[in-house]
Amino acid sequence: MTTEKTARADAGSPAAAAFTGNSRQRRSSLAFLRDVLVIILIAVLVSFLVKTFVVRSFYIPSGSMEDTLHINDRILVDEITPRFGGYDHGDIVVFRDPGGWLPPSTAPARPPIVEGIDWVLSLVGLSAPDSDDHLVKRIIGLPGDHVVCCNAVGQLTVNGVPIDETGYVKLPSGEAAVSADPFDVVVPTDRLWVLGDNRYRSKDSRYNTDEPGAGFVPLDNVVGRAFLITWPLSRFGMLDFHHEDFAGVPDPAPGDASP
Repeated sequence: MTTEKTARADAGSPAAAAFTGNSRQRRSSLAFLRDVLVIILIAVLVSFLVKTFVVRSFYIPSGSMEDTLHINDRILVDEITPRFGGYDHGDIVVFRDPGGWLPPSTAPARPPIVEGIDWVLSLVGLSAPDSDDHLVKRIIGLPGDHVVCCNAVGQLTVNGVPIDETGYVKLPSGEAAVSADPFDVVVPTDRLWVLGDNRYRSKDSRYNTDEPGAGFVPLDNVVGRAFLITWPLSRFGMLDFHHEDFAGVPDPAPGDASP
C-alpha cells in the first residue's frame, strides 16, 4: 500500500507533470514540422507540374528581340494554350535550338552545390537554367505560307500581302527595308519561319538556311508562347503580338506546304 500511494504521489508531482508537458510539446513540434514539410513538398510538386505543363519562366540573354524584349528581361511562357489553339502570325515563341543556331557553350562548369541549388530553384520557377539553350523570336510564317522579302518599299509579304511591321521592328537609322538580306521561302508542314524584332541584329531563320532544318523551326521544338514580362518591375506587362498587322493574310493555297 505504501508503494502504491508513493507511485500515485510521484505521478502527481510537479516533475512528472513537467515531463508529461515536455513530451506533449515534443510531439506537437514534430507534428508541426511534419505538416510544414508536407506543405513544402506539395508546393514544390505543384510548381513543378505547372512549370512542366502550364507555364515556364525564361530570361532574355540577347538583344535580338529589342525593343520588345530587353537583355535580362524575365518572361513567362504559356505552354498549354497553343497545344489546343495552335500558333498565329505575330506570336512570340520560345523554342529549343533546331540545331546549329546557337554556338557551343563555353561557360565553365559550376560546382555541384550551385547546380543543385539552381535545379531546386528551377522547379519552382525562380531560376531558368536552360534559357541559354533556347531562343525567342516572332512567328512570321506558318506552315504553307509563302514569305518574301522585300517589296519596293522594304516590307516583307506573306501569301502576297505586305505586312506593316513598324509597330515592333527595330531598324538602324536610315534603313527602310525590314531585312538586309532578301529571302523567298515556302514554310514546310509542321514548321515555322521566325524573325527577331531587332531585325538587323538577329540570327534567326534567315541566317540558318544552311543548317539541317534550312532555317525553319519544327513545331515540336516550340516550348510555348511568351505572354508576360515579369522582371524588371518597371517593364512588367503583357506582350503585344500585333495580330492585327497580319489580319489581312489569307490562308495558304492547298498543297503549298511541303513535307
